[in-house]
Amino acid sequence: MEIIELILPSLIVGLMLAAICGPLGSFVVWGRMSYFGDTLAHSALLGMTLGVIFQIHPVIGVLAITIAVALVLSVSQQQRKLANDAMLGIIAHGTLAAGLVIASQLDTVRIDLMAFLFGDLLSVNYQDVLWVAAICIILGIALKLLWNNLLSTLVSSEIAQAEGIPIHKIRLALLIMLALLVAIGMKVVGALLITAMMIIPAASARRLAQTPEQMALMASIIGVLAVIAGLLSSFIWDTPTGPSIVLCACLLFTATHLKQST
Repeated sequence: MEIIELILPSLIVGLMLAAICGPLGSFVVWGRMSYFGDTLAHSALLGMTLGVIFQIHPVIGVLAITIAVALVLSVSQQQRKLANDAMLGIIAHGTLAAGLVIASQLDTVRIDLMAFLFGDLLSVNYQDVLWVAAICIILGIALKLLWNNLLSTLVSSEIAQAEGIPIHKIRLALLIMLALLVAIGMKVVGALLITAMMIIPAASARRLAQTPEQMALMASIIGVLAVIAGLLSSFIWDTPTGPSIVLCACLLFTATHLKQST
């Protein structure tokens, strides 16, 4: 009974993250936006360090910086002077370096970089559950409202624009949703692995689904299975929880790949 009480908050947070990663990760796969996710994840360290400096909740600091980076990325997509991948690399590594430099100067406060980079799911509490639940509800409502417009924009931006869909605003909305996902996901699998939790279950589901809705649902289910298996293996074999979850997701991807190949 004590074990269940110990891992229950971790399990709830992990399952909520997996559920919302399914549809959002599907859009990342459809739009080939993994680099955008990586850039947002790299910027999260800067948000955490600024949160420590200004004595606010780290999630608020991460939200502020990742949303600001999402706005910059949205603007950078519209310029033609520098290739998008180069701009993404500059922003990703610039914000990560700034976060590391600032963190090194915090003499009075220690930041657990390992927990930040690779997650610390077993340390979550019920306050974290409330944070994650609130953001997941916001993301779920936004996805329901924007689903058709997001699909149209990612499938063919020219046709979507001809139909009167504000494609730049829709892309910005998607980037902001990814920023929110990064903010809650870094606690579970860490900043370096949150993009993997978006991409791998969605890539696995893509081989099995016949419609976008099926793919989003299957991606969520695969993510949930990866969280459960990763959490159990971490508890049994004393392995890092975040990497264990991602490794289980990779194994599920391999299984779906082999199934489709036979």
